[in-house]
Order: sequence, then structure tokens, then C-alpha cells
Amino acid sequence: MMSSETSTDTQPFEPWQFFTLAGLIGATIVVFFAKGQTAAAIILLSLTVFSAAAVGFAALRAIGPLAGLMRPGDAPVAGSRTRAALEREKALALRAIKELEFDRAMGKVSEKDFTEMSGRLRARAARIIRQLDASGSYRAKIEQEIEKQIGRVANACPSCAAANDLDARFCKKCGTALGAQS
Repeated sequence: MMSSETSTDTQPFEPWQFFTLAGLIGATIVVFFAKGQTAAAIILLSLTVFSAAAVGFAALRAIGPLAGLMRPGDAPVAGSRTRAALEREKALALRAIKELEFDRAMGKVSEKDFTEMSGRLRARAARIIRQLDASGSYRAKIEQEIEKQIGRVANACPSCAAANDLDARFCKKCGTALGAQS
């Protein structure tokens, strides 16, 4: 399932592609202007240019999330290790929000600081949850297991056909009243 955020991505280059291209162009320029140099000197100069491009990319990866250029965790959920790391990060973010609210209630954090830090933590938690939900593989497995345990299929909405809980009175997607409940 694609979100509007991923389907309208018009960024022409990924950062690593840009720095690789810059390294190639820089090495080409070095080779072009290094006439009369030994082969070893030209190779060392080219490697220096590539090293500078690698340092630039590393700096972008380190500073980008802090400056708002890149969001940490934008990588797609690939395997169980990545998912487990995201689950841990989500738990840490939610725990940090809880601790921040406790500190505010105790008078340790001003309202201004609370608003700023809470906004950042909530945005981070929401981003992680969206990324976890995008994979969807676990959700389908859980729903199948629940159906198997209960032995019944969830209520289907007559207008949008969304699956709802068995005891739901209204559709969770569109709000339409569901049929008579037993």
C-alpha cells in the first residue's frame, strides 16, 4: 500500500547518488588537470576526491536529521531485525513521552519546553508507527489468528466493506451504523 507521501516523491537523486556523482566528476577534473604527474599521484588525488565525497555523505547522514533535511528511519521495513529495532524505538519514544508528561506534572519542565519536546517526540513516534504499519505483514497474520481463534468473520460495513470488530455498532472507517448486534 502506497501513501501519498511515497507516491509523489519527486526527488531526482538519493544523497548517496549525488555524492558518488560528485566524486566521479571531481576525480575526472583532477585527472584532466594533473598533466605531467605520475600515475601514483593521480590515483592518490582521485582517492582523495572520493574520500571527500564519502566524508560529505557521512556528514549529511549525521547532520541531516538534526537540520530537518532527512528523517531518521525513512528506510523501508525490510526484515524482522529492522522491525524489532523499530519496535524498540517506538517503545522508547512512547516511554519518553510518558516521562516528559510526568516531569511536567511534577513541575520539572516548563510549558514552553514541554510543548516543544512533546511535539518532537510525538512526531517521531507517529513516524515510527506509520513505518511499522506500512509493512502490514504482522497485521494480516494477527487478524488471521484472531479469526481462527474466534471462529467468526468480523462485521463488514455495508457501505465501504471495511472489516469491523464483532461488537462494533458503527464502522471504524466511515462511521456507518452496522446491522443489529446480537
